[in-house]
Amino acid sequence: MKSLVIHAPLDLRIEDANVTDPGPGEVQIAIAAGGICGSDLHYYQHGGIGTIRLREPMILGHEVSGHITALGDGVTNLKLGQLVAVSPSRPCHACVYCHEGKLNHCLNMRFYGSAMPFPHIQGAFREMLVADQTQCAPADGLTPGEAAMAEPLAVCLHGVHQAGDILGKRVLVTGCGPIGLLCILAARRAGAAEIVATDLTDFTLQMARENGADRVINAREDPEGLKPYETGKGTFDVLFECTGAAPALAAGIAALRPRGIIVQLGLGGDMQLPVQAITAKELQLRGSFRFHEEFFTGIALMRKGLIDVKPLITHTLDLKDAVKAFEVAADRTQAMKAQIAFS
Repeated sequence: MKSLVIHAPLDLRIEDANVTDPGPGEVQIAIAAGGICGSDLHYYQHGGIGTIRLREPMILGHEVSGHITALGDGVTNLKLGQLVAVSPSRPCHACVYCHEGKLNHCLNMRFYGSAMPFPHIQGAFREMLVADQTQCAPADGLTPGEAAMAEPLAVCLHGVHQAGDILGKRVLVTGCGPIGLLCILAARRAGAAEIVATDLTDFTLQMARENGADRVINAREDPEGLKPYETGKGTFDVLFECTGAAPALAAGIAALRPRGIIVQLGLGGDMQLPVQAITAKELQLRGSFRFHEEFFTGIALMRKGLIDVKPLITHTLDLKDAVKAFEVAADRTQAMKAQIAFS
């Protein structure tokens, strides 16, 4: 089979790999679609994410779906030919955090396409994948592209969970890439009364408007666009920060009401924080890292038609054009979610 392997910055190769049979409790999956995530782009462009660096070749990818081609012994809840979304979250269920129910903080997490541990955890951008049956969410009624969006949607559902009750709240989203837009969809589903979104390109902002934002602000063309929201100590109850950029976080904090909540989803390296403003307003800063059980919730919402991710999939390219797919995915003037078609 073919797999997509990163060796160094801008050194992405399509390589042969062995196909394996499923063991007990496992299934073999012919991968159909794989979404290119921001972390995949970081590995491609920079050879790592922050202090995490590539130390050996690694198969990329963790947003995938496909059709089951073989069942291991003991698998009874899935069937041959079925479309499934594959969760990349594989906690050990044995460490202290797993026992506390904090599965996304597992000390022995095996998350597809991660250079955090060494040896690296190989990813899912391959034509055939063997996965545990517990990772597979039946995606009947969805397209492979929609099913492959379950992972980033789960990230945002976890972020909204971190924010707590947002029914009737005013929400600010900074950054309108795929995570920002999925936060808009998830926040609206959770009952947000008003959603304002900021970004730097007209394309992403138009996508935000089309997918539920009440108002959008181009922070490059209108750097003072959030100023009116700073009056009276602020306007917004919740900030979903999806850029990982200090200027976006600072602008969002200035527009938050006292005792507002910041949910930090964007990962871009360490940032300087306006701690005095956080203190004076009694703001709460809450991190949001990955997900676990939200993966199956996301699939259920899509299958019921309660969240529609199809408009976010702007490009689908064949595996043979993988390098071009990564270049397209990095262009926020034309692409939202770029996916690779494996079959």
